[in-house]
Amino acid sequence: MSTHLHRSGLVAIVGRPNVGKSTLLNRFVGAKVSITSRRPQTTRHRIAGIVTEADAQIVFVDTPGFQTAHGGRLNRLMNRTVTDSIEGVDVVLFVVEALRFGPDDRKVLALLPKVVPVILVINKVDRIDDKNSLLPHIAELSAMFDFAAVVPVSAAKGAQIRTLLDAIKPHLPEGEALYGEEEITDRSERFLAAELVREKLFRLLGEELPYAATVIVEKFEIEGTLRRIHAAIVVDKPGHKAIVIGKGGEKLKEIATQARLDMEKLFGGKVFLEVWVKVKGGWADDLKALRNLGYE
Repeated sequence: MSTHLHRSGLVAIVGRPNVGKSTLLNRFVGAKVSITSRRPQTTRHRIAGIVTEADAQIVFVDTPGFQTAHGGRLNRLMNRTVTDSIEGVDVVLFVVEALRFGPDDRKVLALLPKVVPVILVINKVDRIDDKNSLLPHIAELSAMFDFAAVVPVSAAKGAQIRTLLDAIKPHLPEGEALYGEEEITDRSERFLAAELVREKLFRLLGEELPYAATVIVEKFEIEGTLRRIHAAIVVDKPGHKAIVIGKGGEKLKEIATQARLDMEKLFGGKVFLEVWVKVKGGWADDLKALRNLGYE
């Protein structure tokens, strides 16, 4: 009879916007289950990524960056997602950027639980030429909170990810796996499809497009290995619609093409994707609209 212990549990990934939480989650899982872009607040929902190994199953919960700059209803809902996600987890990863720690990081630090192990993850160390400069930074942060461990990583390059996984495992409770061995996320393909379109929207338009834009999948059909997906990009004003469509429809076509290629890679089959744009004024402050779009 084997005496080998199996552990499983929930691990929340928290931090201010743009520290690389979603990139870290995708690196753990080995697939794009959480979208990324240079724009803050790209992640708007709680998304789980599942890592299954012989001795443990770790369910990582990616959360929106805690938002302090905007006070609209959407941002309040996202901030509630952050605080709710910290409750009931077994470990918290507090992600910060190497050699940067400002007021927004301090606000997230103040939310960290005192009764759950918190691991400080210092991301983007690949951008630091002199690695010795990290030592006083680590000492300063360690004096602010009783961290269970401190692990410098590069989520983008994959450096120290194994070390971080090994630092998490001892803090997980003994137990059976929560998900099947082949599962990598708790989100549906329909949800992931909408997120991939939204990622391309932000990546290709950048600051041209105001924050009030989202994506809803209106039809998702599977025929064998083919997926037929119809998605609407929802914007706040008619002028925003013109920005998304672009001259001669070229920008919308580029968004759809890049999203489709990522979907085919993630879903492992051909995708027919149709994307259009519609205007719904004030949706980001309309509770009913937010519920319809999956934010509540």
